[in-house]
Amino acid sequence: MTKLEQLLSQYAAYHLNHKNILTHFVGIPLIVFAILCLTARAAVMLSEMELTLALVIIVITSIYYFSLDRIFASIMLIILVAAYPLALKVAHLPLSAWLSLSIGIFVLGWVFQFVGHFYEKKKPAFTDDIIGLAIGPLFVLAEMVFMLGFRKDLEQRMLDHGRVLRAEMESKHISATSD
Repeated sequence: MTKLEQLLSQYAAYHLNHKNILTHFVGIPLIVFAILCLTARAAVMLSEMELTLALVIIVITSIYYFSLDRIFASIMLIILVAAYPLALKVAHLPLSAWLSLSIGIFVLGWVFQFVGHFYEKKKPAFTDDIIGLAIGPLFVLAEMVFMLGFRKDLEQRMLDHGRVLRAEMESKHISATSD
């Protein structure tokens, strides 16, 4: 099993309910965009180019995603680069407008996340493993790719292993509550 399959399977173990996955299609992009908006304001000028914390995050995240999978990383990089100019515009708003809009988008994204986990009846993956925060966007992208009919073999391996992991979690939970 590749590292990508392992990480997606671990994330899938918390995301087997279709309604939960659908809420993540809205929530995770909102959260990622809000993070870009919030971090695009922190900048330094380097020879006529503004280097923002958002750009640094895009580069570091992209390097990590490329270490997992070139196809998903390429698509994610395109999405992040496309979202960056709008995030930069938000970051250049007056302070109160920038903070209100960025934090509002962030909170709205988390509302969608927690509604989804209400349907799932399972806590978010990052509560057990912080890497879930980085894998969430990749998982949503993978789910979209799967819905479009691509990489079905990866989807099946991810779901099969995710179900096994979920069963293990639930059996540990049952044994812990019966002690």
